[in-house]
Amino acid sequence: MTSFHTTIDTTQERSPDLKTVQSFAEFYPFYLTEHRNPTCRRLHFVGSSLSLGCLLMLAVSGNFLWLLAGLLCGYGFAWIGHFGFEHNRPASFKRPLYSFMGDWVMYKDILTGKIKL
Repeated sequence: MTSFHTTIDTTQERSPDLKTVQSFAEFYPFYLTEHRNPTCRRLHFVGSSLSLGCLLMLAVSGNFLWLLAGLLCGYGFAWIGHFGFEHNRPASFKRPLYSFMGDWVMYKDILTGKIKL
C-alpha cells in the first residue's frame, strides 16, 4: 500500500513578508511551515472537530452559546498549540481570513491522509 503524506517543508523561512502574498495558494505553504509540530497539528484537529460539534449543537438547539463555545474550542486549542508547542504566533494574527481557510484545508488534508498527525 502506498502512502501519500504531505511533507511539511522545513527549509522554507518561517516568516516571509505576508504583505506580498496575493492568494491562498501562495499562503498555504507558509501556513504549513507554521504547523510543523505534530502536537500543534493534533490540537488544531481536536479544536476544529469540537467546533464542528458545537455548530451541530447550535443547529439542533438554536442556543447561540454553542457558537461562542465553538469559537473558544477552535481558537483555544490552536493557540495552545502555537504558544505551548510550536512557539510561534498563530497565523490568524497575520492573515485572519487565509488562516481560517488554512485551518479547514489542513483539517481536510489530515482527514484524507495527506498530512500526517
